[in-house]
Amino acid sequence: MYAFEVATDSKPALYRDVLSAIDAITADEPDAVANMANAAAILWEYLPDLNWAGFYRNVSDELVLGPFMGKAACIRIPIGKGVCGAAAATREAQVVEDVHAFPGHIACDAASRSELVVPIIDGERVIAVIDLDSPKPARFDVEDAAGIEAIAKILSKRVKG
Repeated sequence: MYAFEVATDSKPALYRDVLSAIDAITADEPDAVANMANAAAILWEYLPDLNWAGFYRNVSDELVLGPFMGKAACIRIPIGKGVCGAAAATREAQVVEDVHAFPGHIACDAASRSELVVPIIDGERVIAVIDLDSPKPARFDVEDAAGIEAIAKILSKRVKG
């Protein structure tokens, strides 16, 4: 059993502790799927106001559903399509305040109102994206993006498949 102490008094403290928990639980595990599963579970447990947290893996230049927490999701997303595909194509975090205003948004859960997607990059290749959805509009901001980018950096060597 794992138990982590995660501060919730500020976003920097929250992300510091979530990063520490994900680092600890993935540090000695070589299996990419196990690491994504535990990371998704930690994100789901500790980040407030989410209705989906998980991964899409880059398989043959297409994003394929990986471990997640939340409702059943879209299985395949072309690179460049939707928020996840945009993050993979641009290699940059996508902070979307209103998914319904995002051109080409792919709706897997009608309850989602905002989204944050961060690419996980190993060398020159996007190997996966971290995808967070919320039923609250404008749930994510630059602090959230920075926190998830730090997690993506740690995971870049731990989720290669």
